[in-house]
Amino acid sequence: MVGTEGVELLSRAHTYLSEVVAAVPEQAWGARTPCSEWTVRQVVNHARLDQQAYGAVVTGHGLPESDPFQPADALHGDAEAELDAVLAGVREVYGGLAADDTQVPTPLGPLPFRLAAAAAAMDAAVHAWDIAVATGQDAPLAEDVAEGIRPVATALVDRLRDAYGVFAPAREAAADEGPAAALLAFLGRDPHWTPAAP
Repeated sequence: MVGTEGVELLSRAHTYLSEVVAAVPEQAWGARTPCSEWTVRQVVNHARLDQQAYGAVVTGHGLPESDPFQPADALHGDAEAELDAVLAGVREVYGGLAADDTQVPTPLGPLPFRLAAAAAAMDAAVHAWDIAVATGQDAPLAEDVAEGIRPVATALVDRLRDAYGVFAPAREAAADEGPAAALLAFLGRDPHWTPAAP
């Protein structure tokens, strides 16, 4: 049985990322973001390379041409087109996987299909949010997408944070702020980040 629910979550996250990138104003590509010291262009490229890795580790070919954590040197052409081509390829790969596959290869190690798809969705959606807030877009992370991502965050993020330091320390979020704010805070993001934030 194909993992329809997981592919739908991944597709929603990819759509969010694509739409946010398409709306980046020309003058905003060099703007700072909530993602460490990276610019908008670097975050877009990082997201592209991460998604490329999610597809490549399943198929065994097409690995990223550079380190996703050193993203400053890529996106040589049309950023939107480069990203969309990668996202379409990842959806095609995940669309061919079975929902009951317990050993889907991912950059985080083998995971059950549901967690693998949610991990890829988490990466895409959170970086889309980074880009949206950095460029002043009114494009919040959808609450139902955040709810779909939360199980993989709960299962994996603390371990990754402790082992590799790839997530900032979790923050507190107000109980009444909703699933998106809670997810972002758990991942170490400030849900109220603005370009003027220090």
